[in-house]
Amino acid sequence: MTLHLSWVGRRLLLGLGQTAAVVLFIFLLTEALPGDAAVALAGDQPDPERIARIREAMGLDRPAAERLLHWVIGILHGDLGTSLVTGRPVTGYLTAGLGPTLLLASATFALLVPLSVGLGVLAARREGGLLDRTVSTLTLAVHAVPEFAFGVLLATLFGLWLGWLPPTAVGADIFSEPAVLVLPVLVLLSRPVCTLSRLVRAGTIDAMASPYVAQARRYGVPPWRIRWTHALPNALAPATQQLARTCDWLLSGVIVVEALFVVPGLGTVLIEAVTARDVPVVQGMAVVFGVVTVLVNLAADLVARRFAPRSEVAA
Repeated sequence: MTLHLSWVGRRLLLGLGQTAAVVLFIFLLTEALPGDAAVALAGDQPDPERIARIREAMGLDRPAAERLLHWVIGILHGDLGTSLVTGRPVTGYLTAGLGPTLLLASATFALLVPLSVGLGVLAARREGGLLDRTVSTLTLAVHAVPEFAFGVLLATLFGLWLGWLPPTAVGADIFSEPAVLVLPVLVLLSRPVCTLSRLVRAGTIDAMASPYVAQARRYGVPPWRIRWTHALPNALAPATQQLARTCDWLLSGVIVVEALFVVPGLGTVLIEAVTARDVPVVQGMAVVFGVVTVLVNLAADLVARRFAPRSEVAA
């Protein structure tokens, strides 16, 4: 118990260090961008007085260290800055775009885990059989298609040709019209389900061939109980780590999918901010995405250690 708490403490400290590194990296990356952001925001015919006002609003007339300190203090107080284009707080953009993105991500995860586990265990039941070969072939084929191309294909087939589903979310309320989320969720699910199900399949096959499973069979434990309560927890340990990496991929995947299907979420907000050179909004969104990535990987390490306490998990 003491060793476990010590490991958890070290992992939490590492997470704090990673979060601080993310904040510093985002600031340095913004500083290294070519050109003058104030001139770019001033328009095609920049007025020197307007440029000076923009530089003052952005804090570009102050030393970089002072601006970094001011920004970090603001983040600790929940202040991510103010948009240079609209004058609205960055947190307002996050609040406006969080609902659709959270709904899209929740629907994806609600289907991702049971589908991946079910397909993996189903394929592992008859290793090398027809069902196993069929599932493996389909998952490999779907995984090879980029999400953007897969989204265009689904929108064209089910939205334009067949007319079964809305091809985009333009003019629709995603909270009252869930049909507009079907295609985006399918696109977000396509590649992660393929990867996770193959990992669960491989882990289940290895676990079913282990000595403790053979011992359980000798004791007369029912096959379904061996598969779901003895083999599956150990098979899920590597899949949990992959699930964390899948969350990292979904952060970029959500941006692509929201842009493709015109979902008014955080990805759309980020694209519009980049287009308008709205640096504070881009910085704030990058911090949020970076912190979410650190937290998801931390949670994945804790869950993986819970499933396989003796496994070596990086700390």
